Amino acid sequence: MNLISGIDVTSGALAAQKMRLDIVAQNIANAQATRTPEGGPYKRQIVSFETELVKRAGGTSLPTVHVAGITADRTPGEQVYNPQHPDAGADGLVQMPNVNLSYEMVDLITASRSYEANLSVVKNARNLALKALEIGK
Repeated sequence: MNLISGIDVTSGALAAQKMRLDIVAQNIANAQATRTPEGGPYKRQIVSFETELVKRAGGTSLPTVHVAGITADRTPGEQVYNPQHPDAGADGLVQMPNVNLSYEMVDLITASRSYEANLSVVKNARNLALKALEIGK
């Protein structure tokens, strides 16, 4: 029995949740960005996960999670009337990013909690391995 397998499985989930936290932070930081290098307002980014099998020594495989991709949300952003804004059109409307701060904060909290849960698995697997080593003393 390998007590370290929990750490192997959880490492992919930790990396995936870290990427999710980074993307959510980027979305929040650009919630008011009406001009990007690509042109137009910032588009909210969405992280997609998928499972994969991690090959271990001895031919066994363990399922874990990794980031399948990061895509732009195609939902149009709100149009705000602000004729003084440098990105306002002829009608005075400014196309805002499609970032909803309430959704992003919920996503931030769930990603943070998922990261903490996976970190707890790593800590518990480490403690179990240390206790198993103490049995032989």
